[in-house]
Amino acid sequence: MPEEETLERAREDKREGKSPSTQAGEFVREEMEHIREGKHGARSPEQATAIGLSKARRAGVKLSPPKRGPKRTKRQAKRDLAKGRAGRGKKTSSRRSRAIKRALKRESRRSASKQALSRHAKRVARQRSRRSRSAAAKKAARTRARRR
Repeated sequence: MPEEETLERAREDKREGKSPSTQAGEFVREEMEHIREGKHGARSPEQATAIGLSKARRAGVKLSPPKRGPKRTKRQAKRDLAKGRAGRGKKTSSRRSRAIKRALKRESRRSASKQALSRHAKRVARQRSRRSRSAAAKKAARTRARRR
C-alpha cells in the first residue's frame, strides 16, 4: 500500500491538471526510495519502475497500459487498472504478502542507484529516434518551471 504522502502528492498533481504519467511518477519515486532505504530490492531498474507503475494504477491513476511490449505486461497493467477503478477489494493474504516481501528482500539494492538509473535512461534513450528525443527536450524546455 502506498504511503499517504505519496497519494497526496499524486492527488495534487491531478488537481493541477498534470498528466497521468506525472502522477504515476510519484509512486515510482516512492518505490526507488524504498529500495534505497533497504526495505526491499529489485532485480533491475525496470522492475523497480514496474512496481511503482503497478501501485499507481491500483491507487486509481488513469495510466493506460503500454502500447508496445510483452502481452503479459499489458494484461497485468489492464488488471491493475481494473483494480484501481474497483476500489479497495480483499486484502492480500498474509502468506502471499510475506512471500512477495521475502522474494524482493533477496534482490539487489543497486537497481535503484543513481548509476543504474542513469545507465537505464541512456540505454532507453538510444532506442528512440533523434526526432523523438529532440521533441521531448523541446517540450521539457517549454514546460519547465521558471525561476523568479
